[in-house]
Amino acid sequence: MKIGIFVTAAMLAVSPLLGGLAQAQEYCQKFGPQTPRDISSKAGTNARAFPFAAAPKTMNLCNIHYHVNAEHKGPGFAVFAGKGEHGGWKCNQTPKLTQAELKAPDGGACKGLKPGDTIEVHWVYSSCDVAPGSGLGACLSPQCGNPTLRVETQVFLVVNSKAARNFADFDYTGAPIRGLHQPKSLPARTGTPVVFRGSTTGPSYTEQKCSPLQVTWSVRPACAKIDINSVHKWCEKNAFQEDHGHGVRDLVTAPALLDKIR
Repeated sequence: MKIGIFVTAAMLAVSPLLGGLAQAQEYCQKFGPQTPRDISSKAGTNARAFPFAAAPKTMNLCNIHYHVNAEHKGPGFAVFAGKGEHGGWKCNQTPKLTQAELKAPDGGACKGLKPGDTIEVHWVYSSCDVAPGSGLGACLSPQCGNPTLRVETQVFLVVNSKAARNFADFDYTGAPIRGLHQPKSLPARTGTPVVFRGSTTGPSYTEQKCSPLQVTWSVRPACAKIDINSVHKWCEKNAFQEDHGHGVRDLVTAPALLDKIR
């Protein structure tokens, strides 16, 4: 999940001190649980607990974006793609794609996206009274500077096939439903989501430079194929001004930085 917009003045005031402390330690100290993680492992010793966010249907959708390669590692996406901003994890089915599924489409609005890519999509929810918009700043308002955040997550294998899932089915509806902004639907039939406490993600953070923000994560354990043409159509026009995939944060493995999954 993209980061940086949520940082408050108070956080900025203490960031030099925290940065210096992080440099002196093997990993961040006095931070809450971090993300991304291997969702197949329940291990974690981070003692900083915070309440889990409410169900997504009771919160406002504020942003949708995607990362190229999965940030999390899971049962269905365990093929290592390397470390660093363009590393992460790929769907296990990647080597089994057909030539038809790998055929390049004619053009496309999502910069750099191609068949065979793995993407991790984040539906970000906020407890604030906000509407969907560009960047994670859309999840805040002047009257709500410290929201409860939730991220619903699905990893997709991008293919050129109309038989695959259509990204439009998971897009923002364009109007509130029962007073709350919601997507048309969230992905189903990809396993029971693994729910845990964590942080914001993205390549700006490491085990030595942690995110201070508190996020409830819900990560589905299996990949699903998605039609690249539908993703390109979404990139052409969406409420979030998204037109490319974002980088990944390296997997967090230090137990002291992970929430114990129950």
